[in-house]
Amino acid sequence: MVTSSRDVSLDVLRAACTIVVVALHATMAGILVSGGAVRIDNALETSWFWPFSWVVQIMPLFFLAGGATAASSLRRRDDVRGFAASRVQRLMAPLVPALGAIAVGLAALGALGLPPELVEEAGFRISQPLWFLGVFVLVQSLAPLLLRAHEQRPAVTIGALVALTLAVDVVRTATGIDAVGFLNLAFVWLLGQQLGFVLAGGGFARLTVRTRLIGAAVALAGIPALAATGLVSLDMYENLNPPTIALALLGFAQACLFSIAQPRLRAWGARGRAGAAVRVIGRHAMSIYLWHMPALVVVAAVTIAGSLALGIGMPVPLTGEWWASRPIWILAVGAATCCAVALVARTSAAQTPGAPSGGARAACSVALAVGAVALVFVLGLDVGSAVLAIAVALLALRIARAPQTAGGKPPVTHTRQQDFALLARQEG
Repeated sequence: MVTSSRDVSLDVLRAACTIVVVALHATMAGILVSGGAVRIDNALETSWFWPFSWVVQIMPLFFLAGGATAASSLRRRDDVRGFAASRVQRLMAPLVPALGAIAVGLAALGALGLPPELVEEAGFRISQPLWFLGVFVLVQSLAPLLLRAHEQRPAVTIGALVALTLAVDVVRTATGIDAVGFLNLAFVWLLGQQLGFVLAGGGFARLTVRTRLIGAAVALAGIPALAATGLVSLDMYENLNPPTIALALLGFAQACLFSIAQPRLRAWGARGRAGAAVRVIGRHAMSIYLWHMPALVVVAAVTIAGSLALGIGMPVPLTGEWWASRPIWILAVGAATCCAVALVARTSAAQTPGAPSGGARAACSVALAVGAVALVFVLGLDVGSAVLAIAVALLALRIARAPQTAGGKPPVTHTRQQDFALLARQEG
């Protein structure tokens, strides 16, 4: 029997962030049907949204939770060689069926005669959240190395990442070359992971509540100060693409506030119904993340088709009528996402995870996993790129599940129950 020492507060955090992501992306869908013409925009790309972005920008919390969970898991393991490959298995497995469904869906939209620009727009919208998967796999795979550095010299490790993040921001701003800023896809989110290491080690808990509140306030105050120099934006979603030091400051403030709330979150998450809901969402968090955008597109397509067939216009985005319809819209997207995740979970329930590989094989599987996601952005998400990304992802999974042999001896085999227990221990 495998015992779990997971921090329930982290599970609550992940579940809450997953729900926020689904609701936010559903709200962003600004669809206008007028005179037989269809237009799709981001409804929240407005001048007044930036104050709200400070509340709903929860990406730093995902990396905080990931870093804390990884640290706890690694500190309980004698052998960390299979850690990266186990992360590839867990994170990339849901991508394959999701991309397969997306490829079929985009092909169907084209076959139904939808304008190519609408099909292209649908592919673009679906692909946007996928960046997180590629970056998260990379950051998690580096956890053993970065945790070792953190434990030996925490101030130097964090300070170096802060310096690198600021340097990238300065160079990007000075040169006007936005591509330079994408180096911070590594540095900013590795900083988020470092905050998770601090959290798991009790670093925040050792500070008084007053000190943490002051720290959060100082970090948040630093964002407008940097924005005044032109280095960052006040909009936390503009700071996401490419990432800037503002997200690291926001992440530090969020970590301080979360650490204060942890005792109550642990108590709440341990309750019967609440704990059950948290466990269900946590078990399927990556599938929810990957499937909510295809589900959103399906709901949008059905709504648009119904509007065109009945000759009934849809409410203009950001009007009172539009806002009044958002709760129903979000519930529809949520229900469609749940149906998709439940179907995928049922069809993949019989799959057995393999024992994770280590060393060079693990590094290769991580590189292929990141490459599969990168292909979608380099080529644009269409049927061809989806199929190619699936092939690369399957190769990454195959390599991640192939244990290395030592001294010519065959790899140790496991029963199905032992394999699932192994991954459960690795997830910690």
